[in-house]
Amino acid sequence: MRIVVVGATGNVGTSTLKSLGEDERVDSILGVARRRPELEMPKVEWQEADVRSSDLASLFRGADAVVHLAWLIQPSRDERETESVNVVGSERVFGAVADAGVPRLVYASSVGTYSPGPKDRFVDESHPTDGIESSFYSRHKAAVERILDRFEAATPSVSVARLRPALIFKGDAASEIRRLFAGPLLPNALLTRSLIPVVPAVPGLRFQAVHSLNVGDAYRRAVFSEATGAFNLAADPVLDPDHLGEVLGARPVKVPRGPLRAFVSATWHLRLQPTPPGWLDLALEVPLMSTERAKRELGWQPRRTADEALLELLDGLRRGEGLPTPPLDPQAGGPLRSREFASGVGARPAV
Repeated sequence: MRIVVVGATGNVGTSTLKSLGEDERVDSILGVARRRPELEMPKVEWQEADVRSSDLASLFRGADAVVHLAWLIQPSRDERETESVNVVGSERVFGAVADAGVPRLVYASSVGTYSPGPKDRFVDESHPTDGIESSFYSRHKAAVERILDRFEAATPSVSVARLRPALIFKGDAASEIRRLFAGPLLPNALLTRSLIPVVPAVPGLRFQAVHSLNVGDAYRRAVFSEATGAFNLAADPVLDPDHLGEVLGARPVKVPRGPLRAFVSATWHLRLQPTPPGWLDLALEVPLMSTERAKRELGWQPRRTADEALLELLDGLRRGEGLPTPPLDPQAGGPLRSREFASGVGARPAV
């Protein structure tokens, strides 16, 4: 089989390539990205392309499946730029899949597509997917799900699965995650576990996480499955302030949502960090997800706990880990993180 992975050089892309490359049913993989990486992986050849403008159908012809992962989280201060990739680019990918006659499409949705929901129980994939209005990431995820609904109705020849993971962590993605969400002013050394004395106990702070390699395994399983529709992905346990305090050896300290949101908003507007307050709203409002459908129909089972994924990320952040791809490269921010500062800390892509 020949598989095309669009957005193949990031956190989930590299994990998906690894999982596919280890499957004997896969003969070749085309990794598509805006910039060619130095990374070499089994069965993988690379192709530079931009989902907004490139001839994608020519890249997809002859493929047995396309996995669409390409997505922009930054620049957070230029929604026209992020929407051009996330929404317009995704629609172009779907159209190219149909034009090329590819029979299987697997799309990277997210917990962020869900409308506000409960934190005291788990919801399945039927929960409404209108997103969190204050989060551009969530609005884009919800918009693409509507586009995909229309695509499925109009293109019955393409079998479609959409995966909705929780927060995705791995040590090799640490440098990228730090650039995307914390920015250039956070010293790596401060992320030593012993230097994290408190955890903010914000009402509603209960969330899920999953290791990137386990997500890559889910995409591989979805490629070879005939199952269609949505699949939630998350690992146990649910992470909340009390549990995080136990894992990190830190003390939960009550913090009201309003002041915390004001702090995030102020630091974002002052360009001290690149994450707008909509991300906090998303974390506090999206529901907890049941993963029973993925386990039942894809045979998926996360092999690492949410704790393990989080601790691996923290250790990777402290060590400044990464991989030789443009998004994951630990040196991508430039000397003394100069390119991150020059980007306006979220006004333009830093890498």
